[in-house]
Amino acid sequence: MGFTRGFHNRRQEPRDPRLPPGQYDTGSLWPVLTAEVTPKISTASWAFSVEGLVERPTIWTWDEIQALPPSSYEGDIHCVTTWSKLGVTFKGVSVDTLLATAVPLPVATHALAFCYTAQSSTVPPIAYTTNFQLDDLSGGKAWVAWEYGGQPLPIDHGGPARLLVPHLYFWKSAKWVAGLRLLDHDQPGFWERNGYHNRGDPWVEQRYDGD
Repeated sequence: MGFTRGFHNRRQEPRDPRLPPGQYDTGSLWPVLTAEVTPKISTASWAFSVEGLVERPTIWTWDEIQALPPSSYEGDIHCVTTWSKLGVTFKGVSVDTLLATAVPLPVATHALAFCYTAQSSTVPPIAYTTNFQLDDLSGGKAWVAWEYGGQPLPIDHGGPARLLVPHLYFWKSAKWVAGLRLLDHDQPGFWERNGYHNRGDPWVEQRYDGD
């Protein structure tokens, strides 16, 4: 039995340990993927709320959230469509800081993120949503981010501000985020109702329902 020319003794490049299974490094590219028309949201009308099962439901304006202690993330992001972007830097505010102000009630176990839409950029309706175990948003795991690479977050990537939950697949890092609603039960969001995994851990390839 012969060998196919060009493949005999071919060396394989070592896989970058920062890449979860099934992912590839997109390099300098940052693909733009979205479920709906990009909304145009001014910082003058933007606000972020933490509501639901909290002691102090709170709404921050753009200036108010900017005045909170800043926090940064330096690391990697991973999309369910198999691309990863390594060595990124985001700046914003830790979700821990927001939760410390709103104070989750002991019965709160989950959260639903909701977002602005092109249909209503002044009053955030329940449009794009994504769900979380509350533990996935606390303990230094999540941010509301408004800078990327030292520059304002581009609108196509969720500007003026997006949720950033980098230890989960990137559909969980909701663009144009408007708030978090704390719940005592799980409430699947847009993609979770449409076949994506309920949690989305890239390291165990929780891509789709049933994974």
